[in-house]
Amino acid sequence: MTPVPTSTPIGPTRSERLDELPFTSKHRRLLAGSGIGWALDALDVGLLSFVIAQLMTVWSDQAGQLAWVASAGFAGMAIGAAVGGSLADRLGRKTVFALTLLLYGLATGLSALSWSVGVLLVLRFVVGLGLGSELPVASTLVSEFSPRRIRGRVVVLLEAFWAVGSIGAALVGYLVIPTSDDGWRWALVIGAAPALYAVFVRLKMPESVRFLESRGRHDEAERTVRGFEEAAGVAAPTVVAGEARVVDRPARASVGRLFGAGMARRTVAIWVVWFMTNFSYYGAFVWLPSLLVAAGFPLVRSFEYVLIITLAQLPGYAASAWLIEKWGRRGTLATFLLGSAVAAVFFGFGAVSGSVAQILVAGMALSFFNLGAWGALYAVTPELYPTPLRGTGAGWAAGVGRIASIAAPLSVPPLIALGGPPTLFVVFGAVFVVGAVAATMLPELRGTRLAE
Repeated sequence: MTPVPTSTPIGPTRSERLDELPFTSKHRRLLAGSGIGWALDALDVGLLSFVIAQLMTVWSDQAGQLAWVASAGFAGMAIGAAVGGSLADRLGRKTVFALTLLLYGLATGLSALSWSVGVLLVLRFVVGLGLGSELPVASTLVSEFSPRRIRGRVVVLLEAFWAVGSIGAALVGYLVIPTSDDGWRWALVIGAAPALYAVFVRLKMPESVRFLESRGRHDEAERTVRGFEEAAGVAAPTVVAGEARVVDRPARASVGRLFGAGMARRTVAIWVVWFMTNFSYYGAFVWLPSLLVAAGFPLVRSFEYVLIITLAQLPGYAASAWLIEKWGRRGTLATFLLGSAVAAVFFGFGAVSGSVAQILVAGMALSFFNLGAWGALYAVTPELYPTPLRGTGAGWAAGVGRIASIAAPLSVPPLIALGGPPTLFVVFGAVFVVGAVAATMLPELRGTRLAE
């Protein structure tokens, strides 16, 4: 690569200046803006489990095909994550974030008009394209702006907005869907809100400084950094006039570079963690309302239990956000995955015994540990790759994980037929353990600067 002069002056780099700032009002606005988009994602994903539970009754003649609806959405998410991550390295984080919100918001609204499983399946695939793209792009954007000493904690707090959306989905499922046979349609109309939010995202959120520099947009990058410095009450550094820093023009992002020198071990390990976490999470939670109905609980009571179980996500994220800067990324992620494994086994046997107490306690523990693990996973993934590869690396890791989320809903009926809920949740527990082992193979990057 040929060195090219840039307008970056001698002194701390813009990335170093961002790394050393305190957490400011601009950071809070970025976190809230990205987090609302994240919560709307969770709302859409969470609503699907309640929609399927009602359609098992309303479209009883097509009930056997409903597992494919969930898997179609996850197929779209797999493709969307890989493509969206690569586009984020080429078009910008903010641009792709807004486009994906618009895509899945509109497709969700159209899903409310579905008249058959086939139509719903196609539209859920389109919804998945947007959902899959948005999540790794948002975490990459927030990670690149966060102060170095609390970067992991900030990204876990971003992921905590998933709990807000999940609770919103549970409330809509509990209050709206049971009101009529068309309750599922009204739920999907509510899920279309991201289409409007996309406009706000595109106009108000900053673009990644690291991305702007990689594209030679140095004046814009400098204005962005100075805006964050002003919010912190920090003066821009004094520099020597007329001198310039020399940087290499970044190579084009490609999947092959994820397996280049120093990258292969961490790429394989993070892909395994993503695959295992997706399989158990989506296998369990997409079918949770339906499994409770099958265990003999009325539809409304099942939705009530899911709402209670979902509330435990919030303390799970809070614990993960605190521990990730105390124990580090690797230890936090592995511990929460092991906790998920134990909780899954207890939940499976509780579903057979019919013990409401065991179902609720084990279900809340599963929510606590599983979503805490998700927070740590989203924190560590963007840190593994340098700036030109960060969106691609995060996107492909999420995309590989979504392959598991395609298979997971389809695996539930045969596993239930084989040995009931205990067999199903023992399998989920074993998968969590494999993910925990893979997590121990990741590098520990707590407190380090993001690689350029």
